[in-house]
Amino acid sequence: MTDSWVNSAEILGSDLPLELSGTGGRRAVLMRALRDAVRSGRLAPGTRLPPYRSLAADLGLARNTVADAYAELVAEGWLAARQGSGTRVAERAAPLARAHRRRTPERATRPVHDLVQGRPDPSAFPRSAWVASARRALTRAPHDAFGPGDPQGRPELREALAGYLARVRGVRTSAERIVLCSGAAHALRLLAEVVGGPWAVEAYGLPFHRELLGGQGVRTRPLAVDGNGALVGELGRGDRAVLLTPAHQFPTGGPLHPQRRAAVVDWARATGGLVVEDDYDGEFRYDRHPVGAVQGLDPEHVVLLGSVSKSLSPTLRIGWMVLPERLVDGVLAAKGEREQWSSATEQLTLADFVESGAYDRQVRRMRQRHRRRRDQLVAALERRAPQVRVSGIAAGLHAVLELPRGTERSVVRAAAWQGLAVEGLAGYLHPAAGAGRDGLVVGYATPAEHAYAPALEALCRALPPE
Repeated sequence: MTDSWVNSAEILGSDLPLELSGTGGRRAVLMRALRDAVRSGRLAPGTRLPPYRSLAADLGLARNTVADAYAELVAEGWLAARQGSGTRVAERAAPLARAHRRRTPERATRPVHDLVQGRPDPSAFPRSAWVASARRALTRAPHDAFGPGDPQGRPELREALAGYLARVRGVRTSAERIVLCSGAAHALRLLAEVVGGPWAVEAYGLPFHRELLGGQGVRTRPLAVDGNGALVGELGRGDRAVLLTPAHQFPTGGPLHPQRRAAVVDWARATGGLVVEDDYDGEFRYDRHPVGAVQGLDPEHVVLLGSVSKSLSPTLRIGWMVLPERLVDGVLAAKGEREQWSSATEQLTLADFVESGAYDRQVRRMRQRHRRRRDQLVAALERRAPQVRVSGIAAGLHAVLELPRGTERSVVRAAAWQGLAVEGLAGYLHPAAGAGRDGLVVGYATPAEHAYAPALEALCRALPPE
C-alpha cells in the first residue's frame, strides 16, 4: 500500500473524451475509467486516489462530478473511503480472468513518482480551446480535406506555421517549404533517406535519434559539448549533415553560442552540408526571450524540425520540417504520394488553434507553469541537497543535477527504491564519446499538480548526502 497519490494518467490510461453530454455523461465515463483501471491492475488494491478536488482540477471536471463518481464506486465496492485516510482502491480478490496471469516485471515495478524528462502533464491539455478550434475548423473545412491526404500536409496549417514561426522563432520560410510529418523521429527518417550519411551529432543527445539514424544506414559520430553548446569546429568535409539542439542543448542545457551559430552555417555553405536544427523546446525559455532559430541565418542550408509534442500533446502526432527549397521534392518523394501519418482534421484544428491565438496562450500558460515548477525544484534542492549543482534551467522541461563522480548508478537505484522514475545522464552519451560526467536528468513537466511535491521529496531522499 502506498500513501502517495497516483496521477490522472495512471487512473485513466488515456484522456477522457473531449465532448460529453452533461454532468451525468462525464460521471459515467469517469466511473468506467476507474473500474477499468482497477480490473486491469493499473490501480492495485490499497492504492490511494487523489482528493476529488485535485482530480477534478487535473481533468477539467466539476468537483461534484468527481465526488459523485467516487461515492457511487464506494457504494459498488470498487473503492473504500475512511475518515482521515482518503479514498483508496478496495481490498478485494483479483478478477478470475486475471488470477492466473503472471505479473509482468513492468507492472510489478511501476514507479509511484515520474520525473522522466520530455513528458508534458496530460491533464494540462487545453481541452475546451481545442474543441472550439475543432468545431470551427470542421465547419470551414473544404471537401477535399476528407479525401486522400496531401503528403506535404494541409495548406491551412502550413500557412499558419509559416506566420507563427516567423513571428516567434525568427524563421524565414513560406508554406511551400514546410512539410508536415508526425514528429522529429519521422522527419529524421525522411532526411536520412534523402541526405544520406554520415552525420555528426552532439555527444549528449537522445539515444533514440542515434538509433533511428543507424537503422536508416546513417553512421553518426559525436561532437563534444561544453557550456556553449556543440564544438562545431570539429565538423569536417566528410560530414553530410549535423544534428543540433541550438536553442537549448539536449539534455545538458544552454544555447549554442552566437559565434558557433555563425560557424556552423559557414561550414554548411563551404561544404554543401546540412544543418538539422531540432527545435524541441525552443518556446520554453524562462529568464529571457527565446533564442531565435539558426534557420533564420541561412534558410538554404538549415532544416528546422518542430512539433507540438511538448507544447500540447505527443498523441497529436503533428510535426513539421522547414526545408531548403532543394530538399522539398526529395522529402515528398520519400514520404509517399498520400499522407499516412497525421490526420487532416487534426491539422485543420491546429491551424485554427494557431491562428486564433489559442496556441500562444497555451504556450504562455505552460511557460509560467514550468517556470514555477523549475523554481520549486531549485528551492527544494537548496533546502535538502545544497551540495548538488543544478544546470540547464534557463529553458526546457528538465534540469540536470550534477553528481559526484561514480555515484550516478547508485543514485538511480536509490530513486527506484523511493518509487521514483528518473534517468541518469550516462544514458544520453554517444557510445563513441568516451567518458562522461555523472548526473541526473530530472523532468519537471509530467506530474499532476498534486503529485509534484511528493515527487520532489522522493528525489531529495535519493540524492547522496554531503
